[in-house]
Amino acid sequence: MSSSIRSRVADIHEAFNDSSVKAILTVIGGFNSNQLLPYLDYDLISENPKILCGFSDITALATAIYTQTELITYSGAHFSSFSMEKGLDYVMESFSDCLLQKEPFALKESATWSDDEWYLDQENRNFIPNEGLVVMQPGVAEGIIIGGNLCTLNLLQGTEYMPNLAGTILFIEDDFMTIPETFDRDLESLLSQPGADEIEGMVIGRFQQKTAMTAEKLAYIIETKTALQKIPVISGADFGHTQPIATFPIGGTARIDTNQTDKIQIIRH
Repeated sequence: MSSSIRSRVADIHEAFNDSSVKAILTVIGGFNSNQLLPYLDYDLISENPKILCGFSDITALATAIYTQTELITYSGAHFSSFSMEKGLDYVMESFSDCLLQKEPFALKESATWSDDEWYLDQENRNFIPNEGLVVMQPGVAEGIIIGGNLCTLNLLQGTEYMPNLAGTILFIEDDFMTIPETFDRDLESLLSQPGADEIEGMVIGRFQQKTAMTAEKLAYIIETKTALQKIPVISGADFGHTQPIATFPIGGTARIDTNQTDKIQIIRH
């Protein structure tokens, strides 16, 4: 169970209000960061802009802050992610590209990836060769990045914290608790939101092995979505609940060009 709402909100406010704090990295995810959203002082956050980075359940917090303040937040490594003894180079490079310099950068492909519980056994890791990004639908697009964990993002539907999807490039992923059928259902729900008919493109993070998602099942799901027709869709990106994990800006700008070697460029971050 999480600590109290009051305690977590106080921690966030203290961090944003402290001029010596330059970045806030979440330690881990969870299930209920959306509990905090009505109690946050968005004026305080807007007046004291700084980096907020995390993934999974943090999608609700990061997206709400962006929607309410237009402050770019970040989907990427937790603080705990940096304790990995193996496979950390990609995590560090992507984190640095996104947060420590201002130039556009490519969302690169890792050489290998893992779906193991690395935090339980640092020595006996299982790394799998990366087959690379999969172009599911070709094209060129540019738009504002919205996304993160799909089922967590969907918790914001019907609230003031849900961004309009017009002009966006969706970056979405889900964890081992999803299966093809629930991913299909959750994606359909997201694509029923305001502005979905004006989405510019979509990037899908790598699925965990327990989801039993296959290329064929994913292709079928994408083909059934009217809002995704005639826009570029790429899957197999290095973000989500496998390792290594890339960092990308929620509210930043991305460009997709499936004809290029670097198919995903982060322009503004």
